[in-house]
Amino acid sequence: MWDKPNILNWIANVLFAFAFVLFMYGALFIVVHLPIFPLNEVRVEGELKHVTREQVKLISGRYLQGNFFTVNLVKTREAFEKLPWARTVSVRRRWPNRLEVVIEEHQALARWGNIALVNTHGELFHAASDADLPVFYGPGDGVKEVAEHYAEFGELILPMKMKLTEVTLTPRRSWQVTTNTGMVISLGREKMDMRLARFMQVYSKTYAGLKGDLKYVDLRYPSGFAVRSPMALAAFKPAAVALEPKEQSQHNGKSEPKKEAGKKAPVKKEQSNKEIKKPDLKKIEVKKTKA
Repeated sequence: MWDKPNILNWIANVLFAFAFVLFMYGALFIVVHLPIFPLNEVRVEGELKHVTREQVKLISGRYLQGNFFTVNLVKTREAFEKLPWARTVSVRRRWPNRLEVVIEEHQALARWGNIALVNTHGELFHAASDADLPVFYGPGDGVKEVAEHYAEFGELILPMKMKLTEVTLTPRRSWQVTTNTGMVISLGREKMDMRLARFMQVYSKTYAGLKGDLKYVDLRYPSGFAVRSPMALAAFKPAAVALEPKEQSQHNGKSEPKKEAGKKAPVKKEQSNKEIKKPDLKKIEVKKTKA
């Protein structure tokens, strides 16, 4: 091999190239780790209502390690995504010494029972909120479906100046909603929008002007619906009737006590001109009995 200069030249070229690559890598490693490229600024952008400055400072101090070239963008993004209200996060470098973080926050639409919150995309997230939000109930795979139907049902009842406070999807895929007036509406499993729209038309012409709110409406009938209201329930409650005592009949200027059926009137030994006191009757409850 030593007498073949072509092979020796090839080996020398390979070793020289390998040494040059190692040299460049070492030089680049030293340069990028020098303190001459520090990250002096972290700019967070987005419509932020819940992400605070203190949270950004905490993440920056804990996860932003290295300089402009060596900072790990993937770990930085994952750190910001751990914020309760952060839905999506993007991180990028801006020369010469800035890191830009764009955060899209969750927009709370409702509560999923007492477990989590639902955003406007039909996604669950865990965060604290004291806002007055409607409540959704349903199976775990029905979050997005409930959120979509909430918007559809809400538009149908909006002309009646009502809002939905609860939307329930049962395991059998049957729908039930509750309004801010306390009215519970059962929609069934099919043609929910058509049934609700038909009821709203009738409601605007009839029930909206009646005293007393409807408490329950069942729209699961093919050609109609059933309602229950406090007025309807009150109509079936038994009422006590108060009767005024009748004036006792007078005969020959003397009053006679009323005889009870089947009994003889007691004979009074003395009949005087003294008036007989009327019985003090305040209230008589009349109950109908069968003969």
